[in-house]
Amino acid sequence: MTKETSIPDLPMETGDTVQDNCYRRLRHAVMLGLIAPGTQLTLRGLALQMGLSPTPIREAVRRLSSERGIDVLGNRRLQIPPMTAGRFEELVALRIMLETHAALRALPHIADRQIDAMEAVDREMDTALQAQDLDGLTRLNQEFHRLLYCANPDQAAQPMIESLWLQLGPFQRQVLRGITDHYKIDRHKEMLAALRARDAQALVASLRADITDGSIRLGRRALDLPEDSA
Repeated sequence: MTKETSIPDLPMETGDTVQDNCYRRLRHAVMLGLIAPGTQLTLRGLALQMGLSPTPIREAVRRLSSERGIDVLGNRRLQIPPMTAGRFEELVALRIMLETHAALRALPHIADRQIDAMEAVDREMDTALQAQDLDGLTRLNQEFHRLLYCANPDQAAQPMIESLWLQLGPFQRQVLRGITDHYKIDRHKEMLAALRARDAQALVASLRADITDGSIRLGRRALDLPEDSA
C-alpha cells in the first residue's frame, strides 16, 4: 500500500457494527478517489492503517469486490481497478443513462424545500472550489445529485448510480486538475433553474452537460482520447 493511501475515519452510525463502519470507511475512500487507480493493497496493510483486525477488512473487501470497487488478485493482494479507455467510456455512458432516468423520475416529486437544500449544497461547493478542497467538492457533488434522485419515493436507481460513482471515483480524482476550467459554466445552477421551472427538457440537458464536462471531457483528456470521440 502506498504512502499516499488515505482512509479517513467515519463516525459510527446507529446500529453500525465494526464491519459496517469498516466497509463505509473503505468505500468512502474509494468513492472519493483517495486511493489512485492501480494501487495495490494488502489486508494486513489496510488493517494496520485502519486500526482494525483483518476480519472486518476481509468482509469489507468482499463487499467492495462485488461492487467492482476493488479487485482481488492472487496471493491475498488487492488492487484498485486501473482505468482503461473502454471501461471509462462504458461507465460514463451508464452514468448518463441512469442519472437522466433518475432525474426525470424524481422531477414530479421534488418540492421547493428539496431544491433549496440542493442550492445550499451548491453554495458549499462554490466555497470548496475556492479553497481547492477536492475531497469536499467530490463529497458535496455526490450529495447534490443524491438529493435530486432520492426525491423520488419509489427510486431504485441510486444503488446502481453509486456503484458507478464508486468505480469512477479513483480516476475522477486524477482528472480534477482541470476542475477550474470545468466550472466556468456552473451546470448545477442550470439544473436548479430547470427544477424550479419544472422543465424536464432543460433538466436533462443540464445534467448531461454536467456529466459531459466533469467526466467525459476531462477524462478523455487524461486518457489521451479525442474529446469528441463516440
